[in-house]
Amino acid sequence: MEKRELGKTGIAVSPLMFGGNVFGWTIDEASSFKLLDAFTDAGLNFIDTADVYSRWKPGNQGGESETVIGNWFKQSGKRDKVVLATKVGKDMGDGKIGLSAKYIKQAVEASLKRLQTDYIDLYQSHDDDQNTPFAETLKAYQDLIKEGKVRVIGASNYKVDRLAEALQVSASNDFPAYQTLQPEYNLYQRQDYETNLEGLCLERELGVVPFFSLASGFLTGKYRSEADFNKSKRGGGMVKYLNPRGFKILDALDQVSSQYKTSQAAVALAWLIARPSITAPIASATSLEQLHELISATELKLSNEAIEILNEASAY
Repeated sequence: MEKRELGKTGIAVSPLMFGGNVFGWTIDEASSFKLLDAFTDAGLNFIDTADVYSRWKPGNQGGESETVIGNWFKQSGKRDKVVLATKVGKDMGDGKIGLSAKYIKQAVEASLKRLQTDYIDLYQSHDDDQNTPFAETLKAYQDLIKEGKVRVIGASNYKVDRLAEALQVSASNDFPAYQTLQPEYNLYQRQDYETNLEGLCLERELGVVPFFSLASGFLTGKYRSEADFNKSKRGGGMVKYLNPRGFKILDALDQVSSQYKTSQAAVALAWLIARPSITAPIASATSLEQLHELISATELKLSNEAIEILNEASAY
């Protein structure tokens, strides 16, 4: 598996990141272990989670995904085979929210305990906390890096002006800087990233790890009418994609996937992997069959002509 450097960190990662939001939500621990083993056995090493996954499921508290990964590390002994990313800042209940120094120091200990590890490779601010000065947040991260609990830091869901400001505060105060960005970006949702964030990411050489890489499953091609919404728990969210542009994108994915004798999902991910600013799209799987389909995207080299077909269909 060909690896890529994560931003300017010197950390080598696979060109596909496994989205750990499904662990402890739509799949149980035993299934999660099988997928994690298959992912790493295929030579991939980049796994994303967050403390808040999956607090939204009835009966969950948050931390379920990290707990599953921690149990897998203990059982498999594969911690050193993984570049592990987790996040802090989203609402965990009981006032546990945001990026204050006090809260970050509390949250990281909870994550490390659940993950059964003594360090996090990439620790990300899950949301921009406008109530806490950047300097306070970045100084807290500096302390964690000095303590060896975190290797590098990243940002998720930041607008371009706030990301630029955070980078400036780091430079002015000799604080560690965000090395990565996790934005929403896929064939359907292109405009915000490409017109606002991409230029800054290229200029600062940030590693970019987009979420919703398959538009919550729409780009797999399995949702083509409202009758398909019951195919998954996310089905109801597909209504926003069922429009002329969405259908045009599906037609292009059908055309290119047929040409390459592969799945629409693999093509949609390969399009992201081919974009110069992208390090590794994040995608989740709930079965080994789905996982192998996603992994196949890392071997799929789309021609300029195929990329142009997709670009044209998804033009905004």
